[in-house]
Amino acid sequence: TLFDLEYVGIKAPQFSFSRLAKADPVLGVEMASTGEVGCLGENYYEAILKAMLSVGNKIPEKNILVSSGPLKDKLTLLEPVKLLIEKGYNVYCTRGTSNFFHDNGVETITLNWPDDDRKPNIADYIKEHKIDLVINIPKNLSKTELDKDYVIRRMAIDFNIPLLTNSRLAAAFCTAFARHSVKELKIKPWNEY
Repeated sequence: TLFDLEYVGIKAPQFSFSRLAKADPVLGVEMASTGEVGCLGENYYEAILKAMLSVGNKIPEKNILVSSGPLKDKLTLLEPVKLLIEKGYNVYCTRGTSNFFHDNGVETITLNWPDDDRKPNIADYIKEHKIDLVINIPKNLSKTELDKDYVIRRMAIDFNIPLLTNSRLAAAFCTAFARHSVKELKIKPWNEY
C-alpha cells in the first residue's frame, strides 16, 4: 500500500439462503443481507478472517471445490489455490477450472458435473460431506449459466457447506485462513485499535 494502516476494518454480510428453499444462492445487486458484522484486524487478512468467521463461515478441514467461471476469476484464484495446495488442502475442480490450473502448473483433482453420470461426481462428494468449502463463480448472470451451476450452489447450502460466489472474496478468505490460524487471532476491544 501507499501508506501504513494501524488497523483494518471489514464488514461482512450474512445471508439466510438456508431458510429460502430452492432459492439460488448467488448474489446480485438487488440482494439485501439479513445481518452484518464489522471486524477489526491488524492487517487485511486478519480482518477478513475475523469477519468471515463471525458471519458463520468455517475454515475448511481438508477439501475445497472450485468452479471458477470466467478467465479473470480463474486468474484471481490462481495464487490462493497454489497457497492452499502448499498448505496441504485438496482442491477439487470442475473440468474447465482444473484444466486452467493444470496449464498454469497447479495440480488439482477433477470432479464431474452433478448432472454427469461419470464418477467422481460433485453431487456425490457434496452429499457425502467430502467437501468443506464450495467456491462457485458463475461465468455471467445469464439464465443458462446460472442454471448450470445452480445445483452445486444449492447443494452446498442444503448440505450446510460454506459457499462463496465472488472470486475476490474467495481469494481473500482462502489466503487469510492459509496465512493465519484461528488460535493466533487477537481478540481486543475496539478502543485498543
